[in-house]
Amino acid sequence: MAWIWLEAALPLGIIAGMLCVMGNAQYYIHRAAHGRPKHIGNDMWDVAMERRDKKLMELSSSASAN
Repeated sequence: MAWIWLEAALPLGIIAGMLCVMGNAQYYIHRAAHGRPKHIGNDMWDVAMERRDKKLMELSSSASAN
């Protein structure tokens, strides 16, 4: 009777392990595709601000080169 918890722990361990594998797979696939880890909570506003900042940095670097 003492080993009955093992019947529940084994499937739960398999499920938890598969969730970890899937999460890590998403992380590594996204990092391979985009070159950096995914920013959590990145919405359309954040994307627009990143584009704006990148454009401003390019403009400032090209202006300082002239």
